[in-house]
Amino acid sequence: MDQVQQQFTEALAAHHIQVNEQQLQQFEDYYEELITWNEKMNLTGITERDQVYNKHFYDSVTLAFYTDLNRVQSLADIGSGAGFPGIPLKILFPHIKLRIIDSLNKRIKFLQSVVDRLGLVDVELIHGRAEEVARKDGYRDAHDLVTARAVAKLAVLNEFCLPFVKTGGTFAAMKGSDPAEEIQEAYRSLGLLRGKVQQVHHFQLPVEESDRHIILIQKEAATPVKYPRKPGTPLKEPLL
Repeated sequence: MDQVQQQFTEALAAHHIQVNEQQLQQFEDYYEELITWNEKMNLTGITERDQVYNKHFYDSVTLAFYTDLNRVQSLADIGSGAGFPGIPLKILFPHIKLRIIDSLNKRIKFLQSVVDRLGLVDVELIHGRAEEVARKDGYRDAHDLVTARAVAKLAVLNEFCLPFVKTGGTFAAMKGSDPAEEIQEAYRSLGLLRGKVQQVHHFQLPVEESDRHIILIQKEAATPVKYPRKPGTPLKEPLL
């Protein structure tokens, strides 16, 4: 174990999350796949190894500090991009059934390569628009936990993500800077989509101390049939 991995494991251990040797190797293999594929396509602007471990891997796992992932059976990661936070969470909580939905097929191909190399099971990679997938049986109102990391403003994310959450489940929006204004703007969309803000957690990443926020939203009832609206509409005409 080198210094980067040691800092990573110690930072997680401080939050009672243990990383075994197999998982540590999976993170290293993930890093190598990310860098290799990033030369062919734009997956991330962050490529220094210590930064990937901190700003991608650790940042993804912070969701487990504020939700009990041991009790989560199904997780949907919407607009996952290079697999964050879904893949790091799957590595550390392998019992979870993970679904990743992304609109770019080349990102799905990259993620398939990661899943194959890491030997992950119970991972479904879906090429499609969230607004369309959320209308399919087995996906709608079906997941214990749904997450999105730095995808769009909360008023838009609610319409992308809440339809996937089962009643009583949680949508976790992972944000950088203070989301107080976004939460105010999202008041109407939360009401229409049957969501209620439960908690907002603020913390800083290790070393560089950049701000992070996680908004936990509980789904109180099934998604009304007219949502989500057709692809593109939530971004163009947010429910403000």
